[in-house]
Amino acid sequence: MSTARTVADRFRERFGHAPAGVWSAPGRFNLMGEHTDYNGGFCLPVPLDRRTRVAAAARDDDLLHMVSLDVPGEVDVPLHEVRAGRPEGWGAYAAGVLWALGGDGLPVRGVDLVVGSDLLIGAGLSSSAALECSVAAAASDLFDLGLLADDAGRARLARHCQSAENEIALAPTGGVDQTSALRGMKGHALLIDFLNHTLRPVPYDPARSGAGVLILDTRTRHSLSAGHFGDRHAECDRIADLLGVDLLRRIGVDDLPVAEAELGDPTLAGRLRHVVTENARAVKMADDLEAGDWRAVAGGMTAAHASMRDDLEVSLPQIDLAVEEAIAAGAWGARLVGGGFGGCVMAVVPVDRVRDVAGAVQEAFAVAGYEAPTGFLATAGSPAGRDL
Repeated sequence: MSTARTVADRFRERFGHAPAGVWSAPGRFNLMGEHTDYNGGFCLPVPLDRRTRVAAAARDDDLLHMVSLDVPGEVDVPLHEVRAGRPEGWGAYAAGVLWALGGDGLPVRGVDLVVGSDLLIGAGLSSSAALECSVAAAASDLFDLGLLADDAGRARLARHCQSAENEIALAPTGGVDQTSALRGMKGHALLIDFLNHTLRPVPYDPARSGAGVLILDTRTRHSLSAGHFGDRHAECDRIADLLGVDLLRRIGVDDLPVAEAELGDPTLAGRLRHVVTENARAVKMADDLEAGDWRAVAGGMTAAHASMRDDLEVSLPQIDLAVEEAIAAGAWGARLVGGGFGGCVMAVVPVDRVRDVAGAVQEAFAVAGYEAPTGFLATAGSPAGRDL
């Protein structure tokens, strides 16, 4: 498990001097709102207490020299050579942040950095955005940008982190992950309206209802830069064009029957139905959280999973099995976490049934011949900032 001291010590070993500091950013678990951010809709993420950390120091040139504790090899790229697809792999997310900041006229230059994380990678917990936002936090302090000081600055950093992911890492995501990592609040979910760009902090306290949120890693992995996620984004853009709207957020639940008939395509109708109903579920869930009604929260999760499985078609057999077995073993509700095509399942579980639920899912996976899942209880974390 990565800690601030671990990455700082590794920095000294690799570069022969202490880092200027250590910065970190959280992963996130999205209670509701998948594939809605890029459609101008609502999302309800919670910053996770598991984080990515970077030990960093500024250089006198424009070279980015990056080392990961979790991935073999090192990444070297001059800042002026960063472009779409260069560097490849995890380095694109870090280099893209400095590229985006420089493109906005901010005075950035090269950096030496060491990255460490206790986040699952490719599991729907936003490990890529955690890397981007930890690098962004470091750059803000290293180059005296002052962008961590207030919400306007953090919003600006979040936009640049999203640009890094979209334009350099070539992952066509929306901004939910970066917004949660940089602008979230400890102990709260954050209802994000991507049409009006407003935020509504909502208390996150499952223990108040005698429950916990169990994250089950199904050991299936995805890549947001792979084609499936982009396919869903492109389908939503096509639907918007066919319906004559700029964003699918313009379509409300009452509009669905007419809109589906106008599309005349069951697949596209399903994609639209997911986005529209997911927006409604996100707003309702925020109200349920405010009321402390975690059984209603859990019921919304189960409905969301059915929508992602049947209408959006982003689930997998392992994920469906985990959802079904968790509910059968006593979870109040469960669903896929993240954009789909792999990753984790999230279940609202009475605290006295956590072991039973986790054990039932593990047993079902063994019978099916799947790799054994692991699990942990999710705790709300704090937004990106300086650790050391």
